[in-house]
Amino acid sequence: MNSFFERLRSRRLASTFVVLAAVSAAIVAGSYAAHGVRGQESQSDSSDASPLKVVNSTTPPNDFVRIAKIVGPAVVNINTQTLPKQTANHNPNGNGNGHTFHFRTQPNQQNPGDGNDDQDNGQGQGQGQQPPDNFQDFFNKFFGGQAPGGPGGDDGADNGQVQESLGSGFIVDPKGYIITNDHVIDKADKIYVKLSTDPETVDQGRPAHVIGIDKATDLAVIKIDTDKPLPTVKLGNSDMTQVGDWVEAIGSPFTLAQTVTAGIISAKNRTIDQGAPGQFQHFIQTDAAINPGNSGGPLLNMNGEVIGVNTAIYTQSAGYEGIGFAMPSNTVVDVYNDLISPSHKVTRGSIGIQFREGLSGAVNRVYGFKSGVLVQQVQPGGPADKGGLKPGDIITTIDGRSIKDGEDLVNEIASRKPGSTIRLGFLRDGKPDDTTVSIGDRDKVFADVNNPQPETNPESTGGAGETKLGVVVHDVPSAMAGKIHASGVVIGSVRTGSFADLQGLEPGLVITRVNRQPTPNKDQFDAVVSKLKTGDDIVFEIIDPNHPEQGINYIGGTL
Repeated sequence: MNSFFERLRSRRLASTFVVLAAVSAAIVAGSYAAHGVRGQESQSDSSDASPLKVVNSTTPPNDFVRIAKIVGPAVVNINTQTLPKQTANHNPNGNGNGHTFHFRTQPNQQNPGDGNDDQDNGQGQGQGQQPPDNFQDFFNKFFGGQAPGGPGGDDGADNGQVQESLGSGFIVDPKGYIITNDHVIDKADKIYVKLSTDPETVDQGRPAHVIGIDKATDLAVIKIDTDKPLPTVKLGNSDMTQVGDWVEAIGSPFTLAQTVTAGIISAKNRTIDQGAPGQFQHFIQTDAAINPGNSGGPLLNMNGEVIGVNTAIYTQSAGYEGIGFAMPSNTVVDVYNDLISPSHKVTRGSIGIQFREGLSGAVNRVYGFKSGVLVQQVQPGGPADKGGLKPGDIITTIDGRSIKDGEDLVNEIASRKPGSTIRLGFLRDGKPDDTTVSIGDRDKVFADVNNPQPETNPESTGGAGETKLGVVVHDVPSAMAGKIHASGVVIGSVRTGSFADLQGLEPGLVITRVNRQPTPNKDQFDAVVSKLKTGDDIVFEIIDPNHPEQGINYIGGTL
């Protein structure tokens, strides 16, 4: 039987070769014939031929042309550099949980996840449902333009080479404030911005610094210094957009600055990452062509208003395949206003529970509810715990309003200010009950889960470390000092977007030296740090109390 198929295959191949040979012969013959014709043409008279002329078109410019001319000057090119450094074997994102998305552009990289994303939210959604296999490439090929292992990859800059990345952004304040994606600038030591008016001969651009970042929505605000007002964009109302509306995207795909593409809104309120990572990410879907380097650029309506920040694409080829996603402008405005506030962070409400979405209908029937949220875990000492909620309770109402599902619950609670109170209705063992719960700060409520805090002196202040580096330190407790067999200061907190955060410092790590100078206590640490100035190289010698056997790690960057 096998020999029969082999003979059949050989005959087919032979037939193919015969056909190809015949075609080749025809091509060769045609070539000779064409050669003869060309020889005759060289002697032909063309005195009666009329020269071609360019006709000036009277077709008026369309809306896409108008928008590109108006908005283009406010769209910028962002370049970043990440210098070689070693990490303390920690996630270098500074919050212990990594990105809501892992932004990469290289094919065939799998996203392993870290098992901790279910705790990276105020109401903790648990594991959630896994996306289809054909979405795997999507998660790994966003369009920030990073090299393998570079910003947004797994290895940071640990390979001993300077890593570079490319993205886009847009100016929203004439003083130089720019909105972009967090993954465009993540872990960068140096950020440069090129304006549309900057000459091509400018290699890098204007230095920029981070104002604030929000990993939950993958948004960031950076700023450049300017001696004159800069052109800006207008933010439109994304809630007013409709599926089928024309949109235009402007950005720097593949380093090609000021590239304009157009399409329509394909869908709205699209959640592309299931479970906790997608809680605050409900995108506008578009078929406007966007590619690596477009990340952080604007998606515009036909009024020339920004209705989204281009953030992600679905692709199996690392390039445009007709499906892109933009963070809606209404979300962007709220995040921006929080990031430019004195705290430089987004504050979201939380009651300190975790739950799982996508439960089967059997669970609803057995537990006796059609809508609501089944509590999976309650954070000890958190607002829900203090309010008397327990695992197994089913939250059905907030202030008398019925709760549809987990997303409804998260959106309602996250929008409340910490310190305010809500009335929760719930079922316990099939019996209705209610309780009053105080809203907490999402980051603080889950701080003990995400970043175990060391013993600290509540009366101590941040000092020079907080002012210059964005890090608050405390003297190492005696028990910890004995465990690590060293003296130093332990990190109590790290300000989001600060120098310390960008270098990967995390609460709980111990700093034993700064620039080779011992820091055995907070006073000595402040004395060393107070002498540092912008442009100085800074290297921290770090010990991880949870893994003292790993010895000293070195983390450094340029202030």
